[in-house]
Amino acid sequence: MNLPPFLHKGDKIAMVSVAGIVNREQVEKAKFLFEQEGFLVEVAIHAFDTHHIFAGMDADRAGDMQMALDDPEIKAIFFTRGGYGSLRTFMLLDWSRFFLCPKWLIGFSDITVFHAYLSTQRIASVHGVMSSFFFEDGERTESFDKLLDLLKGSPLNYRIQPNPLNLPGKCSGELVGGNLSLLISLRGTSLDQSLNGKVLFIEDIDEFDYHIDRMMMNLRFSGALSGLGGLIAGYFTNTKAGGKPFGLDAYGIIREAVSGYGYPVAFGFPAGHEMPNYPLVMGSEISLEVNSDLVLVRQSF
Repeated sequence: MNLPPFLHKGDKIAMVSVAGIVNREQVEKAKFLFEQEGFLVEVAIHAFDTHHIFAGMDADRAGDMQMALDDPEIKAIFFTRGGYGSLRTFMLLDWSRFFLCPKWLIGFSDITVFHAYLSTQRIASVHGVMSSFFFEDGERTESFDKLLDLLKGSPLNYRIQPNPLNLPGKCSGELVGGNLSLLISLRGTSLDQSLNGKVLFIEDIDEFDYHIDRMMMNLRFSGALSGLGGLIAGYFTNTKAGGKPFGLDAYGIIREAVSGYGYPVAFGFPAGHEMPNYPLVMGSEISLEVNSDLVLVRQSF
């Protein structure tokens, strides 16, 4: 796995909008926070554009992203937000110059598109906070600080309280995944990837329980779940029962889908559409230990 260079003060970072319409105030506050940390910040030309539900026209969003990918002085690309539109942007990009000088790409949710692609190319990326998660109640968040430490080269060591649905065991393997809905939408495309031997991380938001079941049944029926090394479930935020109760909540649905496989499964990892939202390095080796007292998640570089 290729790890992009870690960040140092004075490095240039770009803030790019590749999907949904962004909140200008949140992005400008995020920019100021980066500058306080000693980074040079370049906000993309079309970052605040609007076109229907998107942050500008597809070609303009892709143009901003292309400039950030191609500029060798830019050491990291922070996505301003998710929403919807990343795949439309991705389909217009040329990655050839990026491969000559890889850099960190940071985001989550709809940004799963980019994590999936970079995993297929053996380049690490960061599932981490975007602009709206940098501050909470006017203060910079622990999640932002953990992200910054990671991007400067600090290893990740998380100790998570156990969940009654956890399945015990130990494993290590390449971390893949992200937003479950996005992962399912990429099935059958060039961004789909084998999960065999890998540790899968999933999270989601605003889904009906039966939608989550349908997605998990897709993964189970296709055999994608059977060869996993392990599974980590983050937040499943604002899930809904629908017209009639499904009978299981999101975690119960996932637990049922992975039953009988024998690998460790950890529920309640703090990442996704709630706070705290801790960073994970996608495409990099991760170790997972689940026991009755504690869950340990480690990544070192």
